[in-house]
Amino acid sequence: MESESDLDAYSKIVSGVAAELTPKVASLRVPQGGGGRDGGRGGESLGSAVVFTGDGFLLTNAHVVGKAQSGTALFSDGTSAAFTVVGSDPLSDLAVVRAGGPTPPPAELGEADRLVVGQLVVAVGSPLGLAGSVTAGVVSAVGRSLPTRSGAAARLVEDVIQTDAALNPGNSGGALADARSRVVGINTAVAGIGLGLAVPVNATTRRIISALMRDGRVRRAYLGIVSVPAPLPAALQERFGRRSGLRVAEVVAGGPAGRAGLRAGDLLVSAGGRPVQKAQDLQGLMFSEAIGQPLAITVMRNGALVDVIAEPSELIAA
Repeated sequence: MESESDLDAYSKIVSGVAAELTPKVASLRVPQGGGGRDGGRGGESLGSAVVFTGDGFLLTNAHVVGKAQSGTALFSDGTSAAFTVVGSDPLSDLAVVRAGGPTPPPAELGEADRLVVGQLVVAVGSPLGLAGSVTAGVVSAVGRSLPTRSGAAARLVEDVIQTDAALNPGNSGGALADARSRVVGINTAVAGIGLGLAVPVNATTRRIISALMRDGRVRRAYLGIVSVPAPLPAALQERFGRRSGLRVAEVVAGGPAGRAGLRAGDLLVSAGGRPVQKAQDLQGLMFSEAIGQPLAITVMRNGALVDVIAEPSELIAA
């Protein structure tokens, strides 16, 4: 049974995170027809966004802004500011908007890759347009995948955080924070009763955010394979000091991987001189600088290591 002091300590952590982040999480009102799937009223869709720079940039979900170009951000102190959409990336479900007026000081972005199951997290958002809503829970699972789509292009957002912190319509785009008020995720979906998901804040996310701020979009390279994690043979485990690679389940006909000679059943060991053990390892290489450039790939095929050179093309989302 928890002692009163244990409960006090828990409450102090949650209230401390709430006090720190509530002013930095805005309620977004997006004109309906351009907005996303969260609940709305009066011709608007609703969501949340997190201030993450000192000059008015906010981070939210792509599905919150939808195809809109502008909207209004409302803060917990009663102030509001018109915002413009700087860039949106449906394949990561992230978007960056910029407020046209003063904003609170920025939240600190953390590192989701350091999260462990059972760790305390706090969700701060504006569900149903109610500013400053706070719920707490634990990390239920890490390493989840979230399917996303943009036009004909589909992708899995890797290392999605699963939490039991209660999320409601309008929470999307809000902050998922650790006990030190660092934003480790952007709440993205209500997957069911007692289940919430958040896009992780990590090295890949930071590259996406930078691209959105710089170019308004994310250019991605495309190999044309579907892969799943698979164990390496014992000899390769010992040789490379790791246990898994990526099994090629499907090769898209006429795609870069197919032209390079990759086959279904191949076991990817490395790409670009880096080990690949999960889809994120490969996706992390598929940014703009890889488009049209030779990419060395090592696979195990029929018991032998085979080297191929692929030249990724640009992924066309629509």
